[in-house]
Amino acid sequence: MSQGQRLTVVPTVTVLTVIKARLIGATKGHQLLKKKSDALTMQFRQILRKIMETKESMGDIMKSSAFALTEAKYAAGDRIKHVVFENVDQAIIKVRAKQDNVAGVKLPKFEHFAEAGDSKNDLTGLGRGGQQIQLARSAFVRAIELLVELASLQTSFLTLDEAIKTTNRRVNALENVVVPRLENTISYIKGELDELEREDFFRLKKVQAYKKREADKLKKLKEEREAEEATAPKAVADKSWAATATEEDVIF
Repeated sequence: MSQGQRLTVVPTVTVLTVIKARLIGATKGHQLLKKKSDALTMQFRQILRKIMETKESMGDIMKSSAFALTEAKYAAGDRIKHVVFENVDQAIIKVRAKQDNVAGVKLPKFEHFAEAGDSKNDLTGLGRGGQQIQLARSAFVRAIELLVELASLQTSFLTLDEAIKTTNRRVNALENVVVPRLENTISYIKGELDELEREDFFRLKKVQAYKKREADKLKKLKEEREAEEATAPKAVADKSWAATATEEDVIF
């Protein structure tokens, strides 16, 4: 195992406990990020489908809006554009932004709303082409609503795309780098601890064998000393008896 495939640690029981805790945290983090990636991908596909549908509808709406404007110009004359500009003081349809939370990712969302204003536009074309002007106005209002919805979807699409890429990078880093490195570190520490345990066991057997040899030597010396002490008085007694036996008898 190369040094780059594991962490540089001291192989102790304390470090092993810490690395195991980090491995548990990394595994849980990987599972949560995987679920987050799946949720974001599902939302991403839904938004993509809505974008395709909205774009198809946008084409039809813009076509009908342009045709309605042509009809209004034909009915009310070319001066209708200047009349409309004169009657408009401020925008009636406005856009506001808010945020939606999807699996911890904040997605910007735009929505349109209409403010109550004066009724000058209702009188536009009163003398000529009023119906066509109102139809054109309704068509372009619908086009604006679709444009706002499309802008919201595309902004959410881009935000989700970046979030999915970031989440997938984290998932791949945990799965292919962090978790294998922690597992290799745990295997390395366990191997070193087993080796130290075998060395301690071998050392203990050597010490016990040495102590046993020393104890046997002491026991043997003690037995030899006791044997010598036991045979010494008998030898003295035999020597005294032999000396007494060799003396000549004294005749009085």
